[in-house]
Amino acid sequence: MEFFEVLKNRHSIRSYQKRPIEEEKLLKIMEAIRSAPSAGNLQAYEVYVVLDERKKIEIAKWALNQWFIAEAAAVLVFFANPKRSAIKYGKRGAELYCIQDATIACTYAQLSAVALGLGTCWVGAFEDNGIKASLSVPMDLKPVAILTIGYPAEEPILTPRRNLEEIFTII
Repeated sequence: MEFFEVLKNRHSIRSYQKRPIEEEKLLKIMEAIRSAPSAGNLQAYEVYVVLDERKKIEIAKWALNQWFIAEAAAVLVFFANPKRSAIKYGKRGAELYCIQDATIACTYAQLSAVALGLGTCWVGAFEDNGIKASLSVPMDLKPVAILTIGYPAEEPILTPRRNLEEIFTII
């Protein structure tokens, strides 16, 4: 799919078919994540790929009972790694750059999934400690985003966008 078509086709999907994602598609998404830019090329993030049905239910519970998460074929949980970023950038790396790195990586995953004909939903509402405990994640990692991925079982609702003039200031 052409890049601007990917952007046009990206919408939040909250209902998924009971169909697994082919391994080659999942690997392409993982390669896209790995190719994402990061501060100082430190790649200060970790990604947990959740395919286990019980773990997806736990994640949905800790994501404020957003049960569509459990329907997705795959759930990717992106964690910032503050210590990794702090090695080079100190406090700013630990507080900001690692979060930016994880966010960019999630965006690459989302857009690559859409390019492969899959649906996604970015989830930012969750209880940090519950997510970490559910996945047995080291306490020094910070959960940043959950991305559900699967074959859509719905037509997405198109949402309005602000006018360019409302967003941009050209100086």
